[in-house]
Amino acid sequence: MMKEFTKGLWKENPVLVLLLGMCPTLAVTSSATNGLGMGVATMCVLMGSNIVVSAIRKIVPKKIRIPVYIVIIATFVTIVDLLMQAYAPTALYDALGIFIPLIVVNCIVLGRAEAFASKNGVGKSILDGLGMGLGFTLALVALGGTREFLAGGSLFEVKLIPGWTTDFMLMTSAPGAFIILGLFLAGMNALNIRKAKAAGKSYKPASMDCSTCNICDMEK
Repeated sequence: MMKEFTKGLWKENPVLVLLLGMCPTLAVTSSATNGLGMGVATMCVLMGSNIVVSAIRKIVPKKIRIPVYIVIIATFVTIVDLLMQAYAPTALYDALGIFIPLIVVNCIVLGRAEAFASKNGVGKSILDGLGMGLGFTLALVALGGTREFLAGGSLFEVKLIPGWTTDFMLMTSAPGAFIILGLFLAGMNALNIRKAKAAGKSYKPASMDCSTCNICDMEK
């Protein structure tokens, strides 16, 4: 059971391994705070949708399962959006902006609903959603924290280097996001390759391929 939780943290991390959810990953990680907010919101939607999809998987007709999943996901996104609007800091909610409603079309959420929750029980689906959501959150916080620190010497809006008075604006822009993400991916692959070689194996990146997804078979 714990394997369903831990796989999302490293082996099948949705950002650093599966390369899913790139739009919010690149757009909102200008700071660690934004990354944390986006990650937690996505994790809540992941867990909620996984639970419901798993609970109703045996009574939903195959031909309409994708629209049903989208309605379920949209419901949880609406709940999370309203809760954040009511209780989250205004600056954070404004910074995340349109990317909260866009969780509805985040391929991580729909992908886990179709590839895992629709085929497994509620318990495993909860662990899968929690693990994937936490892995997504950790990746966003790491990216956002790195960009924030390199941009102005701060972390979670706390100035760690008081003498840093001139911001490195590249890190807060889109090119900076691509550069840092590329370095993270290179580091992740290097570690996995080294680990595989030490075990006498060849490294094969994880993927969400057709063996775990039936979206193309909707009309069958």
